[in-house]
Amino acid sequence: MEERPRKRIRVRLPALVATAVLVLGGLALTATAAGPPQEGTLVGSSWWWGRDDGGHGGHHRGGRPTTEPTDPDNGGDGGHGDHGGHGDDPVTGPDPSLFAPIEEAPPLPAGPGPDGNASTGTFTTDCGVNDIGVRNSENVIVAPGVAHGAQHTHDYVGNTDVQRFTEDVDANNAILAAGDTTCPDGDRSMHYWPVLRDLTGEGEDADLSGGGLDGNVGRIIVPSAVTIEFLGNARGPVTAMPEFLQIITGNARAVTAEGVNANARWTCTGFEDRAFPDRYPLCPEGSDVVRVLEFPGCWNGTDATSEDKRSHIVFAQEDGSCPDGFTAVPRLRHTLVYEVPEGPEFALDGFPDQGRHPITDHSDHINVMPDELMAEVVECINGGLDCRRP
Repeated sequence: MEERPRKRIRVRLPALVATAVLVLGGLALTATAAGPPQEGTLVGSSWWWGRDDGGHGGHHRGGRPTTEPTDPDNGGDGGHGDHGGHGDDPVTGPDPSLFAPIEEAPPLPAGPGPDGNASTGTFTTDCGVNDIGVRNSENVIVAPGVAHGAQHTHDYVGNTDVQRFTEDVDANNAILAAGDTTCPDGDRSMHYWPVLRDLTGEGEDADLSGGGLDGNVGRIIVPSAVTIEFLGNARGPVTAMPEFLQIITGNARAVTAEGVNANARWTCTGFEDRAFPDRYPLCPEGSDVVRVLEFPGCWNGTDATSEDKRSHIVFAQEDGSCPDGFTAVPRLRHTLVYEVPEGPEFALDGFPDQGRHPITDHSDHINVMPDELMAEVVECINGGLDCRRP
């Protein structure tokens, strides 16, 4: 078979994004939004138990990004937005300066230690790696019913009925409640995240929205492993998630949002005690790239979603406790492992104006577990057990 030539990706950034990338490249990014510290935001060059401010991404019309927040009092830059076409000169990437050897990554913070009331158990489920190719360039949480509203391609595991959503949230929930699933025990929950691509080959979607037309060139890499686990709270027991609870983590527009809500963690197998929040890791021979996506676990007890898609479920405070008015629910974590080509030859999908920057990594979840299974998850976590399905 004839070997394809290796592609070098040229980056053409508008002035605003270029400035942001230079700042990020120097590890000088500061999250300026106000609010109590929560898990995962990059402040300066260090990991904190970050902040929970703002939305998932900015609105997009006619191929031109804007940064008006959905809720100006929330400090973020809104939702994924609707898709109105492609820019004249779509941005590709990433810049080679956004790669670094994993040995240079900072160590992870210890975080709050559990007290005597902590819920220390785990519940892990196996929903597969999406080797069946359930993908689209939409986002049912942030831009329901908007064709190609994400402008990048998502991998899905769990619920497979993902191609016919509308603007009606209740109708979408009914679709999910009846959908097929790759998860065990009748769990119809949805888990999705942007794909990772091999830049040395051409993707099958090179001429399609979400792929090459939006600057996301390269062949999609199927993860070699996907771990979905639910964890407890360092200061007390957890209660059940409500049906159809929507949760997001990270910010798909973190570059132009100056790091608000950024919550990326890039590491390598064998080096899980350290990670980059804003670099792609170059792993040594025999080690694979790992993305870790931590979700918030403090729910307001009332709402399955909110206007800004965040304020109904937030991260714990620095000491591990939930803010006043919030209660702990099982805390979700996605861990994705990839075999990538050698060197700086892989990239995350993203909005064209974000330059495929690793800081924009994000993930989404809608809970559609049967009540009996959710009760088992809660029992395992509160009982300090390590439960696994299958």
